[in-house]
This record gives sequence, structure tokens and C-alpha cells, in this order.
Amino acid sequence: MKDNSSPKLSVVLAARNEEENLGRSLESVKEIADEIVVVDEHSTDKTVEIAKEYGAKVFLESHHDIFHITKQKALEKATGDWVLQLDADEEVTPALAQEIKKVIDMSNEDIKKRFDLDIHEMYHFRKHQRIIEERDGKIGKNTGEVVAFFIPRLNMFLGRPLRYGGVYPDGVIRLVKNGKARFPQKSVHEQIQIDGEISWLFDDLIHYDSPTMKRYLARFNRYTDLKAKELNEDKAPKNFWSLFLYTIYKPLYTFLNIYIRHKGILDGTQGFLWAFFSAMHFPIAFYKYITNGNE
Repeated sequence: MKDNSSPKLSVVLAARNEEENLGRSLESVKEIADEIVVVDEHSTDKTVEIAKEYGAKVFLESHHDIFHITKQKALEKATGDWVLQLDADEEVTPALAQEIKKVIDMSNEDIKKRFDLDIHEMYHFRKHQRIIEERDGKIGKNTGEVVAFFIPRLNMFLGRPLRYGGVYPDGVIRLVKNGKARFPQKSVHEQIQIDGEISWLFDDLIHYDSPTMKRYLARFNRYTDLKAKELNEDKAPKNFWSLFLYTIYKPLYTFLNIYIRHKGILDGTQGFLWAFFSAMHFPIAFYKYITNGNE
């Protein structure tokens, strides 16, 4: 990690029991980070020790079901001009590290020109961004200043990268100007809010999403718990139409959309499992809601 009195790039992470992942993540950014901040939810493993080995500033925080609460606190601790927000199971490739290092030294005008130079990537990434905005609403504001970047993320699932099924490029907003981004902290899948315009980086961020089925199912259980909680808060109806919607229509549409339309079949066994369990989020969450929603 660089030692500058006025850091230009802060790398921030929220973590909880991530000793298996954290070292790989911090190793990938140690050459470009002027500052590393880790907000830890009182881990019981060696997460804190590993963070300190990389010179990170470590802050302790109580556990929150909505992990974005802790991510927001990590953002607020950053002192750099730019902030790279990572999850502990993400790795910055050497090419991406160099791209980040280069882009944070560019002027706003050069950043805009840079993206327009690659017509193919521009079309591919903008198409993906439109899909995200159809789901989450418009991202950013037309201020004339680029203050954040989507980064294409390559997800590793059970040891294989998922390149189809609509998963790639899985654009995530990770690089932001300090003070120009915040998490709403209302949902596990919410989009970060950006006060300015957004561009894209070209090189991949590697996401070790689920190295084992056990880890994936643990995450699957947590996400369906949170979705059931959202259904309860929204007072979703418990009638025949909702039963049909969540147990037949949404799962079938999701599976066919991922596996057939977006060619998840080309990712082999992992592609099938990804499509299947993505579809099963809906009936499992709805079942949890109708059986526990009134507790």
C-alpha cells in the first residue's frame, strides 16, 4: 500500500468472517491503494488480523441484516479523492488495477472521450446498463461530471466463470468520487445512488461468488429470508394469484430467460444450477413469507 499524506485512492470493504477471501482481495489492490479501510462486523475468525497485515484501518461495527448499512459506513470512512468499494470475495485483476490507476488521473473530458473510443464495448456495456436501469430506475444525474464507474464483473460459480445466462458483464458500480455516492440501506439488492454521471471501465473484476454449493446455499437461504421480509413489509397478498405468480410464473420465466434466452446452457452444469436456483428464489421466499410473515 502506498504511503501518501493525502491519499488519492481509498479502497474500502465491509467484512464479516472473510478470512478465506480477504487476503486475496487486498493483495490485488495493495499496489494502487493509498488507503485501505475495512469495517468489520465483529468477525470471529482472522478477518481483522488479515486486514491489519495489509495496513488497513479497521473499524468495528455491529452486524446488520442489510449489509449495505456497513458498506455505507465504510464509504464514509474513506479520505481519498476516489473510492474503490469492494466485497471481500472480489479480486481486482492486474489489468483492472492499471486501468483504475490511469483513469483516476484523467480529466473529466478525457474520461468521456475514452469511453467513446471503443464503439463495440460502448454498445455492449450501455445495453447492460439499460437493463439495470429498467430494473432499478435511472442511475446517476446529468451533471456533466463523471463521478462513478461501472466495472464489468466476471462471476466464478462452483469453480467456473459464468459468461452466459445474462450474468456477464454483471456491471457493478465500484469506483466513485468521494462524497458522490451512497447506499440507500433499505434492501440487500439495492443500487448505490450516484450524484453525477457514470461511465464504464473495460477490464474485469473477478467475483468468487460461490466456490462451493454449501456456501451458495447459505447465501441463498439468507437472500430468501430477506426477500420474505420485504414481502411481509409490503403486505403482499396471500391469494391464489400471488401463489401462481411466485411459484409458477416468476420461476418459469426466470429459468427460461437465463438458461435459454441468454444461453446459460453454454455454461454447462454450472449454468443449469445457476438458472435453477435463481428461479427457486421466488417460491422459497414466498413460502417463507406465508409461513412466517405474521411472526
